[in-house]
Amino acid sequence: MLPFHLPCDRMARESLQRQRNKEAERQLRIFNDRVRTIGVDLASLDFQIKEKKEQEAAAKKRENELDANMLRDSKVASILQRRDAQEQKEVKKAVATFRHQHQQFCQRREFDLNDPDWLKKTKPCDAQMMPPGLLGEDVGAESRKQRQKEQMKEWIHQQKQEQKAARDQQWLEEQRYNQSKAEMENMADQLQSLELEERKAAVVATKYYNMAQIEEKQRLEEASSHLSGQLGETELCSSSDRRSPPQSVQQVVQYQKQQMEEMRRRKEQKKEEEEKLDGVRLGSARSALLMERQQARMNKELRRHMDTTNAQLAKIIKEQKSEMERGGIDDSFFSQFNTCSR
Repeated sequence: MLPFHLPCDRMARESLQRQRNKEAERQLRIFNDRVRTIGVDLASLDFQIKEKKEQEAAAKKRENELDANMLRDSKVASILQRRDAQEQKEVKKAVATFRHQHQQFCQRREFDLNDPDWLKKTKPCDAQMMPPGLLGEDVGAESRKQRQKEQMKEWIHQQKQEQKAARDQQWLEEQRYNQSKAEMENMADQLQSLELEERKAAVVATKYYNMAQIEEKQRLEEASSHLSGQLGETELCSSSDRRSPPQSVQQVVQYQKQQMEEMRRRKEQKKEEEEKLDGVRLGSARSALLMERQQARMNKELRRHMDTTNAQLAKIIKEQKSEMERGGIDDSFFSQFNTCSR
């Protein structure tokens, strides 16, 4: 059976083959000494220079046009602004003229609705003899302004008192909050100290309990060994004398002294063992510290060696780079080129 190929695989192979063929044709065309052009194309450079100059000239022309348009727009704006100011001035002048001609003070309606010309007909002597308050005069203006000032002062005083009360209330709340916060922190510290004391007491009690258990176990073991020894002696001497051994006060005292001596010896032995363990711990800590210092010294030496090696490599690379910049290039430099047409 023929292998089954997908259309995408076939298209990929055809595309790859086309690229290979194109690359082969390109290499034949580029690596051919008779066809290949070596040097600079002066015509192309002149065309590029000419094209760049044309672009610069077009850009300069466009900038000049934009500047001209900006100047024209600014002139038009200034003309329109002056025209608008002139129109506003004329409107104000017309309004003033209209008011002067048609809105005189004596023609106001509030003087007399039935007779607008009443003020013109009134004689100066009659006008002086008129009681106040008949021509729209506010007689109680001063008293009203005084009451308004007093009311304003009262309102301001009330607002200041309210603001002061609010500040005092806020200060009291902050003090209560700080006090409650301090009490809670003290309570937390006390609880923490109590918890630490309870933990310490539990640890000490556990330690003493374990020590008592160990001592009780040792005492039972010694008592059992002592009883077994006494039974053995009794069995050994039972054949000769079957009577119980004599017990006296002196023997009891001697036995208690032996027990006290044994307990003192055990305490000394336990103290020596603890001292040995402390010595072992100190020795292990000292050896660990020495090992850490030795490791740090080795790391420092390795770092110094690595820095020296890096400095030497950098010096070698710098010398090679300087040689290449001076022109010291060998044939291996050119072997990396001309391997592809691109």
